[in-house]
Amino acid sequence: MNRLLYSLVWLSRLHRCRGFGIQSPSDYRFARYVINEHWPYYAYAKLGLADDWLTRKIGLLCFRLANYLQPRTVVGQRYGEYIQAGCRKAQLVNQADKADLAIVSGAKEFEAVLPCCTATSVVVIENISKEPQLWKNIVADTRTGVTFDLYYCGIVMFDTARNKQNYIINF
Repeated sequence: MNRLLYSLVWLSRLHRCRGFGIQSPSDYRFARYVINEHWPYYAYAKLGLADDWLTRKIGLLCFRLANYLQPRTVVGQRYGEYIQAGCRKAQLVNQADKADLAIVSGAKEFEAVLPCCTATSVVVIENISKEPQLWKNIVADTRTGVTFDLYYCGIVMFDTARNKQNYIINF
C-alpha cells in the first residue's frame, strides 16, 4: 500500500521535479545538483545496501548534502555512515553549540537544535508528511529562510537575508 501511495505522491509532484519553476539560481542549483542528482557518486555502491528503499533514499540525500556543504559539526547520528562518506571531517554529535548540518525527526528535536543554527546551517526534518502542521509552522517561522518540501523529509535553511520561499520538490 505504501508503494502505491508513494507512486501517487510522485505522480502528483511530477511537474515539480528537477528544479522546474525555481527562479533563484542558487536554489535551482541546490535542487538540481544536490537534492535531485541522479548521477551515481563514488560511494553509492557501498552505502546502505541493507537499508530499506526510503532509508537509503534519505541517506543518499544526506550523503550529497554532506558532500556539498562539507560540514564540520553534524547534529544527529541516524545517517552517520552516509554523512561520513560524504565528508570525512564531519563530527557527528548529539548536541553542539553550532551545527552546520542537523538531521531531526520531530518538533521536539527541531526546537532543541534551533539555538545552535546559524545563517549557514541546514536542517533535514524527517517524516514531514506525517506531521503537516509541524512543517507549516516551520515554513511560517521567522527564523527560517528557504525551505524545501520533499514529502518524505524537509530541508530548512536559516539565511533570513534571502527571500523566504518554500519549494515543493518531486524527490
